[in-house]
Amino acid sequence: MDGWTLRNSYESSQGEVRWDRLAPGDPGDPGDPGDLGDPGDRPLVLLHGTPFSSFIWRHVARAMTSPTRAVYVFDMPGYGTSAMSEAQDLSLDALAGVFAELIDHWGLTRPDVVAHDSGGAVALGALVDRGVRYRRLALVDAVSLPPWGSEFFALVGEHADIFRRLPGPLHRAMLREYVTTASSPGLHPDILDTLTAPWLGTAGQAAFYRQLAQRRADPAYIDRIRDGYPAIDLPVLVCWGADDTWVPADRGRELAALIPNTDLHLINGAGHLLPEDRPAELTAALLPFLDAPR
Repeated sequence: MDGWTLRNSYESSQGEVRWDRLAPGDPGDPGDPGDLGDPGDRPLVLLHGTPFSSFIWRHVARAMTSPTRAVYVFDMPGYGTSAMSEAQDLSLDALAGVFAELIDHWGLTRPDVVAHDSGGAVALGALVDRGVRYRRLALVDAVSLPPWGSEFFALVGEHADIFRRLPGPLHRAMLREYVTTASSPGLHPDILDTLTAPWLGTAGQAAFYRQLAQRRADPAYIDRIRDGYPAIDLPVLVCWGADDTWVPADRGRELAALIPNTDLHLINGAGHLLPEDRPAELTAALLPFLDAPR
């Protein structure tokens, strides 16, 4: 859908991670990371959340690419086109470790980072718990403070072993309804097809309920890293869909109040899937923040 393909792979501690880099002049198939050249003065990394993939960033990633900015995107282990297996540790802590691995693999020093949903917790954890350094950080409808998630999220996470045995057609119908609720204006059927495709079939269905079950075990991790929020010493922007029903805007206000040097930007007409609902408005909010002097 929309020509979105991740052309590279990295063998992480949690299995294969598919990734790509968008930059002017990049070859059609960059192959080895050593062939990518200069990432520009301000490399940018985009993180997706649960239950999504890098596909949600396609509009923003393309708009952000410039001669001075290469944009890095990836599907987290267990998501999208990356490896899915029972053996994976999909905890936020483990995903933060994979993110730190990728930053090192790409050879990036203090990149800009924009993170959505549980990708926010991954980025925050890598920063405050693992010492990964960024130049600037933008958090978009981020999982960062309790509580989070819809009633469906809580119910399914608690009974994941039962739901993963649903007949395929019933799982597909429920999955589509669930993902639809993340958008305020609604999703085009083709977009909904692409967002839900990784979670279909025997392996995808098992992976979907596996990652939801894992999120129920993550509050202790959030409680631990939130103690480090007041010590964050870089510019932070919090962007939120005003109509978010998965992680309401009050969480964004609370998060912005906890982190020093943080601005809050609410975007009307957007739900939890802000990069999908209002990509132009989100890009307009991100660009002046990311383009500000060091």
